[in-house]
Parts: sequence; C-alpha cells; structure tokens
Amino acid sequence: MTFATIFTIAVALAMDALAVALATGMCLRQVDNRQTLRMSLSFGLFQALMPVLGWFVGLAVRDYFEAYGAWVACAMLALVGGKMVWEGLHTDESCETRKDPTTGMPLLMLSIATSLDALAVGLSFSALGQPIWMPALVIGLVCLTLTAIGLHAGRLACRVPGLSRYAEILGGVVLMAIGVNFIL
Repeated sequence: MTFATIFTIAVALAMDALAVALATGMCLRQVDNRQTLRMSLSFGLFQALMPVLGWFVGLAVRDYFEAYGAWVACAMLALVGGKMVWEGLHTDESCETRKDPTTGMPLLMLSIATSLDALAVGLSFSALGQPIWMPALVIGLVCLTLTAIGLHAGRLACRVPGLSRYAEILGGVVLMAIGVNFIL
C-alpha cells in the first residue's frame, strides 16, 4: 500500500476527531497548551491503537464488529452530544465554567467513539494481509495534528458574533450527526 493511500485513509479517519475538536474549541473559547496536548495525544493514541487492535483481532470478530460497531460509536457520540445539547438549552452557565471536555471520562468516551472506525480499518488491513505498524503511526500522527488544529480553529471560530452563544448546542449536534453517520 502506498504512503499516499495510507495518508488519505488517515485523513479520512481523523475527520470525526477534527469535528469534535472544533466543537470543543468553540465551547472552551480559551484553549491552553495542556488542553491541546491532552486531547491531541488522547485522540492520536486511540486512533493509532485501534487499527493495531483490529489487525490483531482479525477476521475472528469481523462480522460482529461490522454488525454492532457503528451502533456502539453512534450511541457513545449520541450520549455525549445529547448531554451537550441539553446543557446548552437548559442552563445559563457558559461553557467555560463547566467541566473541561479535555479531561476525564468525557475525553475517554470521545477518544474511543472517534476511533472505532479505525478498528474497522485494522480489521480490513488484517483481511488484506497488509502490515499495520506504519499505517497506525501515520493514522495517529495525522489525527493528533488535526485535533490540535481543530481545537484552535474552534477557539477562533467562537469569536464570530452570536456563534459562541450556541457553541455547545452546535457541538452536541455535530457529535450526534457524526454518530448517525456511523450507522448510515
């Protein structure tokens, strides 16, 4: 498999992480280096490890994952996104005073949910007899980079008048849309 093909796969896999990072950056409004490092490393690490896991699991569970993997990812994103929308609609407090989504359980859930499609890629690589180590490294680095870019682009986007007021609702809707896209 050529590097261009691997890179294209990596960019495609990182699109959901980029969308989540954009929404997070909009909600946070101020993104520091620690938040960028936490989210970028977590998303990149999960995005790199999932294809390796999928490659090792191989064909044994391929049918099971294909049947339920998209639903699991959808449910996780719907839970996080639904919570963001509900909080955006039902509280007066701003995003900045709420729990930081770059820490703890929200970060873990988002990291897993945005990397489940990479597990399927690992299964595919295994089925095709392709090596996994270089693609996994490229996938992780691309995701890490796009996550960092997304956080800071979201931070800048929230400066648009009126947009920051609805950042959490918009972010939640984006997460739910990504989840629905998994099952479509």
